[in-house]
Amino acid sequence: MDISDLKNQIVAGDRRALSRAITLIESTRVDHREQAAALIEALKSAGREAIRIGLSGTPGVGKSTFIESFGMMLTAQGLRVAVLAVDPSSTRSGGSILGDKTRMDRLSRDPNAFIRPSPSQSHLGGVARRTREAVRLCEAAGFDVVLIETVGVGQSETVVAEMSDLFILLLAPAGGDELQGVKRGIMEMADIILVNKADGDLKPAAMRTCSDYAGALRLLRKRPQDPEGFPKATTVSALQEEGLRQAWDEMMTLVNWRRERGHFSGRRAEQARYWFREEVRQGLLAQLDTPDARAVMQEYSERVAKGTMTPTVAAVEVLKKV
Repeated sequence: MDISDLKNQIVAGDRRALSRAITLIESTRVDHREQAAALIEALKSAGREAIRIGLSGTPGVGKSTFIESFGMMLTAQGLRVAVLAVDPSSTRSGGSILGDKTRMDRLSRDPNAFIRPSPSQSHLGGVARRTREAVRLCEAAGFDVVLIETVGVGQSETVVAEMSDLFILLLAPAGGDELQGVKRGIMEMADIILVNKADGDLKPAAMRTCSDYAGALRLLRKRPQDPEGFPKATTVSALQEEGLRQAWDEMMTLVNWRRERGHFSGRRAEQARYWFREEVRQGLLAQLDTPDARAVMQEYSERVAKGTMTPTVAAVEVLKKV
């Protein structure tokens, strides 16, 4: 694969080239990983920057419906929107449905939008391992906003906050009492909480839920990267397309405030350090997946199973040999 040619096609906004590049970076083949690293390095010269928005929420909260309505609103304003959706992978077969383009039918046909579903595989935290690199590719391709939809794994889903400028948490009305709002983890990572489905019979419940979470957010410790009034909770209706423009205005208010005070670039620098350490960890784990390492692991696992060696001592011995 000609990396220079692929780079030029991506910078020119070629959607097929972008799709091929994402497939390349998601590959685990050694030669593909080398090409992917060369491509990411080459694209640094593009100098383009998008607003990265991570979207999380429990399954059934309406993430796909919100993204479609929200994305259509942004493209109507002339913005180019990329959606990186992560689907859960089966622990048995390893397969994923990857049906996000079907669920976002209108947005998938919008010429200013790009939707790419990816399997989570065995990666925890609600995102795929190479989602961060896919974001870089979308930025180089000239997209103004990159939406990262997570699989929706619950309150431990915080990895997406390490690759986004804004972390948006979607909640359903009457999904739990207000004490859920003070639980540490995903709640304290959120920049804006959107209570979806604020329409029809659920609207009163949505307003109460929004009020509960707004109160809970005031109990959290003040973060230096937040202006007065943030993080905040508000209601939206993705189905009726209500509250979307207000949500976007709130997001831009937060982004502009952070840019003016240096928090925006500082946060991205912190995220770069985080992913450097993560790549080192993943590289060390990959060394346990070589034929020699697997043979050593098999030998010591049999000793542990027979009871001739404890798991702790066996692990120490394996690490010495690997």
